[in-house]
Amino acid sequence: MKKGTFKNFIHVLLFGSLVLTACSKSDVVSPQAEAGSDEKPVTEATTGDVFTQQTLGVTTQKLASAAGNVNPNYLLYVPDTYNSNKTYKWPLVIFLHGIGEMGTDINKIKNVGLPRVVKGKQFVMVAPQCTASWWNTDALQAFFKQIITKYHVDPKRVILTGLSMGGFQTWVWGEYYPQQFAAIVPICGGGEVPKAPNLKTMPIWAFHNKYDPTVAVVNSIDMVNAVRRAGNALVRFTEPSVKSHDAWTAAYSNAGLFNWMLQQRKP
Repeated sequence: MKKGTFKNFIHVLLFGSLVLTACSKSDVVSPQAEAGSDEKPVTEATTGDVFTQQTLGVTTQKLASAAGNVNPNYLLYVPDTYNSNKTYKWPLVIFLHGIGEMGTDINKIKNVGLPRVVKGKQFVMVAPQCTASWWNTDALQAFFKQIITKYHVDPKRVILTGLSMGGFQTWVWGEYYPQQFAAIVPICGGGEVPKAPNLKTMPIWAFHNKYDPTVAVVNSIDMVNAVRRAGNALVRFTEPSVKSHDAWTAAYSNAGLFNWMLQQRKP
């Protein structure tokens, strides 16, 4: 299998659904409503530890150089107190969208998943857009290298999350670059089971609806079981008894998830 790609799953997501097989019990998230956020003007960013003020809220930003099949335009969210806390390095959350938001129109991802509820959250969020085919790990690495030094964020507090196609890539990117992330939150995805031992010390909170008709829950179960077999005792798995592919609305409405994310830090 080519690094960072899941061609076999692309056909499943585009033309049919995976067969629903195994299931397991776990806690169901409790919804908590959050407000969306409006687009704000674009501003220049920081380099390294040099602080530069940012436009607060959600804005559209542009990469300095191309990054494979990642759109040069991406979403940035900056908390309300970012400019007043010039010495504080913020947690960084990277959100990966699903196949329905693929393309070159960055507006597609503004009201889906984490960007829809990010207003008021106490972290910086970046949301890249895959332009074609499938998320590519090398392209995302090129994106990451530009982002991590551009904003006043803590490299020890980088959290990766994504849904559906982005849920798959959350597992995979984490497997290939575990040293880069403090935690991962994959939603209705799956990963490369043979590489699961790479995540043996990674805090993970996975979400997947028990009766998902599009991506079978067994994809998440297999990964959760594999990392646990590798010795990871830091895995949480939430599996609501719901017949829907959309596990992300409930997940990103769970205040407990964001509290957990903010507690994660690499040694």
